Amino acid sequence: MPHMSHEVDALLQRARAWAADDPDDVTRAELESLVDAVDGGDDAAAADLADRFDGTLEFGTAGLRGALGAGPNRMNRVVVTRAAAGLAAYLRDTLPHPGPVVIGYDARHNSDVFARDTAEVMTGAGLTAHVLPRPLPTPVLAFAIRELGCAAGVMVTASHNPPQDNGYKVYLGDGSQIVPPADAEIAARIEAVGRVADVPRGPAGRVLGEDVVDRYLDTVAGLAADGPRDLDLVYTPLHGVGAAPVLQVLETAGFSEPRVVEQQEQPDPDFPTVGFPNPEEPGAMDLALELAAATGADLVVANDPDADRCAAAVPGDTGWRMLRGDEVGALLAHQLLTSGREGTYATSVVSSTLLSKMAAAAGQPYAETLTGFKWISRAEGLAFGYEEALGYCVDPEHVRDKDGVSALLLLCELAARLKAEGRTLLDVLDDLAAAHGLHATDQVSVRVSDLALIGQAMARLRDRPPSELGGLAVEGVDDLARGSVETTGLPPTDGLRFRLADGARVVVRPSGTEPKLKCYLEVVVPVEQGRDGERADAVEGARITAAARLDAIGGDVRAALGL
Repeated sequence: MPHMSHEVDALLQRARAWAADDPDDVTRAELESLVDAVDGGDDAAAADLADRFDGTLEFGTAGLRGALGAGPNRMNRVVVTRAAAGLAAYLRDTLPHPGPVVIGYDARHNSDVFARDTAEVMTGAGLTAHVLPRPLPTPVLAFAIRELGCAAGVMVTASHNPPQDNGYKVYLGDGSQIVPPADAEIAARIEAVGRVADVPRGPAGRVLGEDVVDRYLDTVAGLAADGPRDLDLVYTPLHGVGAAPVLQVLETAGFSEPRVVEQQEQPDPDFPTVGFPNPEEPGAMDLALELAAATGADLVVANDPDADRCAAAVPGDTGWRMLRGDEVGALLAHQLLTSGREGTYATSVVSSTLLSKMAAAAGQPYAETLTGFKWISRAEGLAFGYEEALGYCVDPEHVRDKDGVSALLLLCELAARLKAEGRTLLDVLDDLAAAHGLHATDQVSVRVSDLALIGQAMARLRDRPPSELGGLAVEGVDDLARGSVETTGLPPTDGLRFRLADGARVVVRPSGTEPKLKCYLEVVVPVEQGRDGERADAVEGARITAAARLDAIGGDVRAALGL
């Protein structure tokens, strides 16, 4: 056998110790076979092993998310058990009498196993554990936390990530996802967990009855007011857990059954018909759009696999088109504002500024937050919150998180009312453009192989900010990392906001979940007011102008990044 370096020797020792403490036969065997291959001089196996032990899957404000597999840098039963033990310690240390912890899971590989491990660790720590009865949408878990008066909630899901991933989202008793400093305090307690074999385990908690699910479904269905229900609908859950809840809610609210994309109706953790189970990704919606075109539907709606996001597509002059997240956000805000919903209308710093104008026109407060529903859900007096990545919170009183089921229902309610009036969702978007200017958004996303490149690009933009983008002067730059709530209205975060002439803006930030630099572009083009017949032409003209401006800004942003 060839002589091994000290590094490889130390790595093999760590891997053997990990395998000895792994309660899962599959990942233990996976690791043992990798160790044998490294022992035999296999360089590829050595690189794979090094990656699995290159740090620990980081517990942050989104909890955990990563590829399934053995080792500390993967999602597995050891990592989940340690996370659960750290959360239990945090709850016992910070609450005098911690209430129950409720645990939900989706239909991904090992979600049920990770949920059971979490429940056993909670009861082993002396806490009460409630487990949802079957694979269910993330918003059902967010609902159950407050409905059952829990101290915390855990959702085992990787949302719309690829099939090989899983994840672990943590909520506290207010029903919102954790934010600093709770994430760091939980992470410190996870770090302090010793051998997994020494973590006390109890029974697998109490499996809740269907009544909590029924209360969620009835609450959602109750959001729709009386009104027209004639709507020809195509729906896909993209192989996730949305189908049964969505069909139930639509039926209770009085809609006829939608046509469901048959190949994607049942939960399937391998997501066989889509490259990436995210309705924003090219190709993900193809089967739904084909079905809609073949049947002459009025609207296509979709959820991501854990049904906390909602996507929509509408028929236009040149075929079906997906609505952007900002467009669906504006439509839902319009639906709630016209129904008299009072309170704060909130969105994130990377979403369209149209919501601020709509709220002001209706005399309602507006708030801008950092990205992510952990921030949006905490806006004071929240009535409605959304972010451009297809996340909408239309009932914060019951679900303080994005909810793709309730958003889908309200969008259908609006579409049915408009259909009865001989109008469409696109007509409302035109109305909003005429009233507030056409707000058009786009995204430039650059994936990197080396994370250091992102830091270098951000440093370049900070040191030498461009004086113009797409022919529009840069009138100001907000460094969100150096900002404060007083200066930017936001807690510090790594990001830059370029304020351009004519109400345009560009926000640049590193992705929180992928090795990407993301740039969010927005332009505002006034719509010349003419007679009704001319308005459609004026809106279309504004759209063409906006598209050209976004294109020019996007090109200049790419050049300025230097990637």
